[in-house]
Amino acid sequence: MRSFYPAAGANSIRRVKVLVVGSGGREHALAWKLAQNSRLTELHAAPGNPGIAGLGPCHPVRADDGEGLLALARALGIDLVVIGPEAPLVSGVADALRHGGVAVFGPSAAAARIEGSKRFAKEVLQAAGVPTAEGLAVARPPCVVKADGLAAGKGVFVCRTQDELDAALRSVSGLGDDFVVEELLGGDELSVFAICDGVRALGLPPARDFKRAFDGDTGPNTGGMGAFSPVPLLGLELAELVETVHEPVLRELARRDAPFIGLLYAGLMLTEAGPRVLEFNCRFGDPETQAIVPGAEGDLLGALAAAAAGDLGDAAIAASDEASVTVVLAARDYPASGDIGSPITGIAEAEADGAIVFHAGTALRGDQLVTNGGRILNVSATGSTLAEARLRAYSAAERIAFDGVRFRTDVALEAANGAPVA
Repeated sequence: MRSFYPAAGANSIRRVKVLVVGSGGREHALAWKLAQNSRLTELHAAPGNPGIAGLGPCHPVRADDGEGLLALARALGIDLVVIGPEAPLVSGVADALRHGGVAVFGPSAAAARIEGSKRFAKEVLQAAGVPTAEGLAVARPPCVVKADGLAAGKGVFVCRTQDELDAALRSVSGLGDDFVVEELLGGDELSVFAICDGVRALGLPPARDFKRAFDGDTGPNTGGMGAFSPVPLLGLELAELVETVHEPVLRELARRDAPFIGLLYAGLMLTEAGPRVLEFNCRFGDPETQAIVPGAEGDLLGALAAAAAGDLGDAAIAASDEASVTVVLAARDYPASGDIGSPITGIAEAEADGAIVFHAGTALRGDQLVTNGGRILNVSATGSTLAEARLRAYSAAERIAFDGVRFRTDVALEAANGAPVA
């Protein structure tokens, strides 16, 4: 493996070439942040998208093609690969790259099971002594039904009635052979990301996402319709939360010969009895990343590279004094279906308003930007207050148009109006 770490710690990283793997809004946000680092010499993406192409070359290699990515990384002299999506991680793409001598920020297939299997995650949490929702032997409302495997954020069903439970069981049966049933917890949800080197965990500013398709948290679950950051922890300290939630899991995975090197994402419920883990994911969240990185201060590139090298050292990331809000612009029928080929206008005007527009499901048809998916664009904005960031994000979102465009109008609304957010 090429060594670009003369000594431990994020501050020892020299100038490097980075390959970002993936094609969504999360990958655009990561590329956007990494491109601002003075120690980055070249930024590449595979397969990338039209937004990322404005930051560096995109290469037509699929995110799940481990051998193709290894060949590309070798040809380009890549020093660090950052893998965005969960499916390539669960299938072992990081292993293929590491075995080929390329440094990777992203867990092995063995460690990525923390997201790839809900049953495995439950076993790890119980062995690690991390508080989580209680598993139920019998499915009866109220409860939560979860597909065991990957479901692109759409495999969780909250069931308060028998009709909802019946519908959930039908839906989950179409996602795989196995599922788990858990107690339905009450409280406020938040996402806490931690950059991990296999032993230590570095917490990032917490965020909250909006999973349901429509205003008022109604409609089906989606991959996420918006997010905001940071989220006040109401008496909890981020470092303490990471020590009690993430680091025991790191120790348990290491005990199982599956050290976790990458981004460990805890979905938490803040209950009256304290934090409870709803799920663990093995990668940066989407769209939380799009809300976190605009307001994150510190050397993200250094932290990712330090973790990939196995020693976070003195890496540090902190929240700025500004809040950030991200609004997802989706296709008319998302999440049931996406949209392909509709012209997109207004991005330049949105960015002129001070927003950052991350491409999530776009393509180029000649010189025309068009839709190419379910979640099409992510509009992020910052402000001195959450209300100001929210106003800027929605003002910019209104400037963008494509056939059937829709978005939730209540992202961060309660929090901006002073309601408790955590």
